[in-house]
Amino acid sequence: MLIDWFTVGAQALNFIILVWLMKRYFYHPVLDAIAAREKKIATELTDAATTKAKAHKLQSEFENKNKAFELQKAALFEQATKEAKAEGERLRTEAIQDADEAEASRAQAILTDTQHLHAEIVRKTQLQVFDIARHVLDDLADISLERRACAVFIQRLMRSEDKDLVPLSAALKACSKDSPALLRSAFELPEAQQTAIQSALEDTFGQTIALSFLTTPELVGGIELSAQGQKLAWSIADYLKALSLSPSADSNKPDKKAVI
Repeated sequence: MLIDWFTVGAQALNFIILVWLMKRYFYHPVLDAIAAREKKIATELTDAATTKAKAHKLQSEFENKNKAFELQKAALFEQATKEAKAEGERLRTEAIQDADEAEASRAQAILTDTQHLHAEIVRKTQLQVFDIARHVLDDLADISLERRACAVFIQRLMRSEDKDLVPLSAALKACSKDSPALLRSAFELPEAQQTAIQSALEDTFGQTIALSFLTTPELVGGIELSAQGQKLAWSIADYLKALSLSPSADSNKPDKKAVI
């Protein structure tokens, strides 16, 4: 077989020209494009790594913040639970206290009402008894009883202790003819009884006493001496009054401030 060296040479030349053309016009642009693409990919990988590192950092920060939030939430929940429990205990204690106070108030109100009712019953009973007693005394009282009252008044005056007469003594010193002490009785006292009482008072208090006598029918069975707001008295009516004011008092021991 014969080789056409001219054809071979021409084809070799064509191949060399083709390779040169490809290298000149295709290979370098392709290499530049590949290099640019590789550079871009490297940049994107670097950016991706940076982004990933940032993402890891953000994730770590988020996880730390989430843990801190969970811890804070747990602490707040525990504190709220304690406060709620304490508030519940406080409200329960206050409720029990209020209930006890209300119960005590109701009990006190019932006791007070019972006492008032009992006192009212006693008072009305006493008023009826005392009213009957006064009517009986009004029917029985006469001048002889009044004279006896004068005698008892003088006896009580003479037996009185000095300390009990100090306020009345000062009041009597302040009396004068224009403002005399007042001695009241249910019946008009004879001059003898008036003189006896005047002498007994002056002997007891050791001073001259300006004294005025007054007849007071409502003063049943007794004598009353008053001066400057001070009073010295003995009367059956005062005994009844002392009993009505002090139901538990001994009927033989009337109030010393009102009766001697």
